[in-house]
Amino acid sequence: MRIRRRTAGAIAALALLIIFVALSRWFGPTRSAPVLSSARLSVRVVASADSGPGSLREALFVADAAPSAASILIEVDHIALESALPPIVNARGIDIVGPSAGVEIDAQALTANAAVLDVDAENAAVSRVSIRHCPGAAVLVRARRFHLTDSTLGGCDVGVEVAGNASEVALERNHFDTNRLGIRFSGVSRNSEVVKNEFSGNTDAAMWLVASQSSGAADASINVHDNQFNGDRTGVVLGNVPALLEHNDFTAMREAAVHVVGEGAVVRNNRVLSGAAAGFVVENARGVLIEGNDLTHLDGYGVLLRGAADTLLRSNRIHSCAYGIAFVLGEPQKPSTATDNTLIDLKYDGIDVVGDSPVLRRNQVLQARVAPLHVQDFTQPNGQTVHSQPLLDKNSFQTAATAVASQTPAH
Repeated sequence: MRIRRRTAGAIAALALLIIFVALSRWFGPTRSAPVLSSARLSVRVVASADSGPGSLREALFVADAAPSAASILIEVDHIALESALPPIVNARGIDIVGPSAGVEIDAQALTANAAVLDVDAENAAVSRVSIRHCPGAAVLVRARRFHLTDSTLGGCDVGVEVAGNASEVALERNHFDTNRLGIRFSGVSRNSEVVKNEFSGNTDAAMWLVASQSSGAADASINVHDNQFNGDRTGVVLGNVPALLEHNDFTAMREAAVHVVGEGAVVRNNRVLSGAAAGFVVENARGVLIEGNDLTHLDGYGVLLRGAADTLLRSNRIHSCAYGIAFVLGEPQKPSTATDNTLIDLKYDGIDVVGDSPVLRRNQVLQARVAPLHVQDFTQPNGQTVHSQPLLDKNSFQTAATAVASQTPAH
């Protein structure tokens, strides 16, 4: 009898041990214990609190320590942060996915130098997340192959900050509203793309792509296409960061739709539908291509070139604006060119040339109410005069009442 009791006790103890091990393996991934298999780790966020079991903070610690790629699945609709989250450092990749209706992360308690999500490892992705009220950056990207989709970044100093060492960044189908800057690239970011996003009410600029000096890497353009800009102060500011802007819509810009300084920009096949000032401003820039764009209902110029060199305006359509195109104080040794542009129904002048000598070829100015072409010398503060000597070839200039064609080159 005693032997049977001892045997039964041993069996029971062994069974309890097996159950304990199984439970440890089951609950381990929700804490910080490592996963021994090579399969992708999944961690659920089931708490709205800043910290503790089931929180986003706990999930990031677990995912960072995992020996495999990890997915963080958020199942709550609101998270209020009290301090900065740990950075994303799992080099195998981390995906952060919000619920189908999205999750809002309130970051107003953070300091200005703390990013909400600090991406410091390759192959990270975030989707269906709303980050609001952050004094600093909502997302800081410092690594390759980051992907942000279907998310909202609003009321922050910067929505997405892309550091100079980051590349292959994809920002797609997101909303950037009422930030100071929606997106900022501080340098060349090879193979990066900003596509099908919506920007509204950003107080300095929707996109700020500015480096301190030119990289000379014209083959590393950031591709910005099929985005919607509405009511921002400036849509896109480009400065020494190669970029290709195509098929974007700009509405109700308070300053410029696109402001280019430096070099390396291509602005092609975009629509500027309204604005309180100019459509495109090219200032102290060179080698810029502006081609095939539609610009309408602007209270200033369609395109304003100031101090520009070797810039080409080709096949653009400007209508129902206050002014058409202006060339101001360009470089005579590297003149800019406007060719095959169509300008219709200008409230004042069609083409203004002030202290510049551009090449104007095969342009049509129809129904300029003041002057289709206005050429004026510029007198500098020291009394020196900069003469305007445009080269005119086969343009058609028409006021509301008369038409004048320039068929041969002039001085």
